Amino acid sequence: MTDSSGDFDPESREEREVAAEAAGDRSELLSLMGHTYRGELGRAASWRTRIDRTTNWAVVLTASLLTWTFSNESRPHYVLLIGLVMLAVFLGIEARRYRMYDVWRSRVRLLEENVFANALDPEGVEQSNWRELLSADLRDPTIKTPAAEAVSRRLRRVYAPLLSVLIAAWVVRLTVFTQPESGVVATASVGAVPGWMVLAGVACFYVAVLGLTFRKRPRQAKGELGSTDRSDEWK
Repeated sequence: MTDSSGDFDPESREEREVAAEAAGDRSELLSLMGHTYRGELGRAASWRTRIDRTTNWAVVLTASLLTWTFSNESRPHYVLLIGLVMLAVFLGIEARRYRMYDVWRSRVRLLEENVFANALDPEGVEQSNWRELLSADLRDPTIKTPAAEAVSRRLRRVYAPLLSVLIAAWVVRLTVFTQPESGVVATASVGAVPGWMVLAGVACFYVAVLGLTFRKRPRQAKGELGSTDRSDEWK
């Protein structure tokens, strides 16, 4: 668009709303949705890679600590406790990355459910206002998954087993490699912190982990894979 003098005017109403013309043209709208889908899918894949990178750090850390701790009886047991702290840090980083990943993944799922799925089966459309939802989210992106849900999901997928392995290894380290006259409680002490306090702290930490892992709340993360009984239909 140009003004009366023939110069391009980016502030004109016609130029600012030029993309709105695509809404009235089916072919242009579908082409635009295809480009949008590829862009959002690329963002989701990029954040998925970041999540996998943090998971790899956690797995490598766990394996390294177990190998080092049990390589010699003189290794201090509290190194495994440091591992628990590090895994908790990785869990926090990964939960934040998961919440960002869900921003792009939710848009991808919105397009898949209401464009591609509807193209294959017009009777199966679920949301009549999906264009308004996508437009509002593109204008004002929001994080849709609560922090507690993100932590719970990453615990179930990865971190609960890793934390359980480290805590089990720590218990074995205290019981199997402890002199009978010392006692487990005395051996569990770390510096000036008494053993009973260390044991109580680890127990409370693990109870909190289990509570978050098995929490039952309506999920708000959109598009997570779930179990369905459709296997026979695909055979």
